[in-house]
Amino acid sequence: MTFIHTHRDRWGIEPICRVLSFAPATYYAAIARPPSARRVRDEALKPEITRVFTENLRVYGADKVWAQLRREGTRVARCTVERLMHALEIRGAVRGTATVRTTIGGETGRRPADLVDRQFHAAAPNRLWVADLTYVKTHAGWVYVAFIIDVYSRFIVGWQASRSLRTDLALDALEMAIWARRGAHLDGLIHHSDRGVQYLAIRYTERLADAGVVASVGSRGDSYDNALAESFNGLYKTEVIRPYGPWRGLDDVEYATLEYVDWFNQRRLHGEIGMIPPAEFEAIYYDQGAPTLVAVSQ
Repeated sequence: MTFIHTHRDRWGIEPICRVLSFAPATYYAAIARPPSARRVRDEALKPEITRVFTENLRVYGADKVWAQLRREGTRVARCTVERLMHALEIRGAVRGTATVRTTIGGETGRRPADLVDRQFHAAAPNRLWVADLTYVKTHAGWVYVAFIIDVYSRFIVGWQASRSLRTDLALDALEMAIWARRGAHLDGLIHHSDRGVQYLAIRYTERLADAGVVASVGSRGDSYDNALAESFNGLYKTEVIRPYGPWRGLDDVEYATLEYVDWFNQRRLHGEIGMIPPAEFEAIYYDQGAPTLVAVSQ
């Protein structure tokens, strides 16, 4: 039917039907028939699916589009969302791989122990933070971005971008994180990172100690020692850096990261915490006075 309808102006309906051994009356009956309830429903859902996809940086797959529609009160099956996204030729972001080394091991003799041991879960906010660095290629050279994430909610508590990998990059992200959690008790909070020199520098470890934060460093040769933070870096690349590049320089990356962090914390749905945004997950914790769900990273 679609073929006939598409080419009817060029070749005519009856000649096409004759070649296809298809009765013209069947075609005319089909186009005169009112659309089915499913088709009407599909046509109503398509703009909503497109809206949710577009409003969320065009990175959501069927699971998150479906979850967001449900949060908005739209009753729809997940398989329907998947089918219509395929029809609309839209798909979620697919992660790539990293190629630039940002972890340069410190040469200090004594290092903090690994207090996490790959167990990336926390029972409350400000119990465990993970920190890491990543890179962005720009026309003006490499830009490096540091992030600190609260494991309980996946909330990005601190970040900073710089043209160099010096200690100030990581330290500025830490200062933002401490400021963002002002008023909270950070005593006993574990700060976990890899063995990069930025995190083992004296100024960095002293600032952690001043805030009552306990340093934890992953073990050498363990590719999973900081898996949650590295997973986030991959997500950051997939959802904002690769789709919206190329980047001119530091200013572009900073502004895009600022917008991304706001979206990530306030609106992005996270499967690890029940398909709700990090800010909402933390608000539920504080409203109820106890955690209802513990985020876990496998």
